[in-house]
Amino acid sequence: MKAMLLRIAIDSTSGGALGPIFEDGSFEYIPIPEGFDSKETRTYRKTIGRCGEPLSTFLPRFIADSAIHYDPEFETCTYGDPTTKRGRLLRLEQGDLLLFYAGLSPYKNNKFEKALYIIGFFVVEKVLDFNKIPCDDWEAYYNLYSNNAHIKREEDPVDLVIVIGNKNQSKLLDKAIRISQKRLNKEGRAYHAVSDEMEKLLGISGSIQRSSTPRVIEDENYIKNIKQLLALY
Repeated sequence: MKAMLLRIAIDSTSGGALGPIFEDGSFEYIPIPEGFDSKETRTYRKTIGRCGEPLSTFLPRFIADSAIHYDPEFETCTYGDPTTKRGRLLRLEQGDLLLFYAGLSPYKNNKFEKALYIIGFFVVEKVLDFNKIPCDDWEAYYNLYSNNAHIKREEDPVDLVIVIGNKNQSKLLDKAIRISQKRLNKEGRAYHAVSDEMEKLLGISGSIQRSSTPRVIEDENYIKNIKQLLALY
C-alpha cells in the first residue's frame, strides 16, 4: 500500500486566489477555473459552498462567472489528469491513498496562516488509462464517469487517466490539516515546505508548492500515521 500527495484547487497561478479557511478549521474547496470548452455549467457565482455563500464571495470578480473545473470531485469520487502526472497516477492500485492538498488563506480570522493543507482523500478503487481503452468503448466510460471534469470537456480523452475513489471510504474533509510551513531558500525567498511535524509523520521533506511530480509515501509506519491522522478529521 502507498499514499500519493497531489496538489489541487485554485491558487495564485490558476485563478488568482486561495480558498478560505475559517476560524473553526473548516474551509471551502474551490477548484480551478475550466480552461477548455466543456459541458460544465457551474460557475463560482452560481455555486454555493459548504459555508452557505457563493464561491465567488472569496474570489476576484473577474472569474466569478467562469465555469469551474471540478477535479477532483467528491460526489462520485473521480480525479482525471492527462498531463505528465499521468505516469505516477498509473502506479496507483486498489486500496492506495490519494491525498489532496491545497493552498488556503485565513478568512476573517487570525487563528490560521496562509499555508498548504490536506483537504480530502480517495481510497483508490480503480485507475483507468484511456490510451488503453478502444475508441468504440469511450462512450460507455463517458456515461459511467460523466461527473468527471475531463469527461465533460469537448475533446478526445488522449492521455487521460482517471482515478476512481471508493465512495464509501473517500472524503472531502470537514476540517483542513496543515502540512506546510514557510522556509527561506539561499536567496532569502520564502517558499512552502513540509512542516517539521509533518516530516516526522509522513517521512517526506522539502518544497511542496507545486505538484508536477506527486510525492509518494510507501513506508508502512508512515502509512499508518496518515490513516490515524485522517481519522481525526
